[in-house]
Amino acid sequence: MSQPRRKPKLLSSEVVPDDVVFDILTQMPVKSLIRFSGFVSLGFAYHSQNNDFKILRIVSFKRILGEQLRRTVLAEVYTLSTDSWRKVVISKIEFIAEPTHLFFNGALHSIAHTRDHDFHLNKCILSFDVNDERFCEIMLPPNYLDGIFNPFERLAVFKGSLALIVFGKRPVNFTFNSVCHIWVMKEYGVVESWTKKILPVDSGAEFFCCTDSGELLVPTADKGLNSYDPESLNKNKLDIQHPLWLGYTTSLMESLVLLDQVKYVI
Repeated sequence: MSQPRRKPKLLSSEVVPDDVVFDILTQMPVKSLIRFSGFVSLGFAYHSQNNDFKILRIVSFKRILGEQLRRTVLAEVYTLSTDSWRKVVISKIEFIAEPTHLFFNGALHSIAHTRDHDFHLNKCILSFDVNDERFCEIMLPPNYLDGIFNPFERLAVFKGSLALIVFGKRPVNFTFNSVCHIWVMKEYGVVESWTKKILPVDSGAEFFCCTDSGELLVPTADKGLNSYDPESLNKNKLDIQHPLWLGYTTSLMESLVLLDQVKYVI
């Protein structure tokens, strides 16, 4: 005689704790996160004061609380020397625009989406100081997308300064011309120091990063790579194919830290 089936245990609460959802999301494949409306961004940084390395991980996801759909954003930091993760307090944002962060001036930077008191969606640069592990917001150039259609924007280091590179379309004489705006923050953290340089570019241009000399690395239609000098407007086709990994590179930093005993962390 067959045994009666046992009913599965139910959670005592209808709301799953944020920490549990966070742990689940950080282990889910990217395609599953897209279906779940979740988002994970990662930043890799060198902590010069302690000769250490850190990884910042931010997870954003939507969940139903009562009768409202709310977004939760959680952050944690991995430290190489201690081989451990710990949660950090993050400012109230909606989500991060890019899956990676830009490391510059001892901090990780990303374009973040926020909402004001009227629930309008705004953008800012979210900065995470690697030393004191605190977040702060840096204002983007005012009205920097005015007159730009289908914009592609990314943070970069341009000749030693924090920069915002924007590609898009601009209406000219009843047609649309491709254009690139290079916004450079001459004095770090000072909003008034944003300056703009306008460059003509080929249609469909995109952007990976800048070289130390200020050349822009942009992909070609045949999945190659061009270096583009914003001063002379000269292009140089580089012998590099499928350069998608360029969006995940960072500056070289020599270190004596050994990785032999470090476990898989992400």
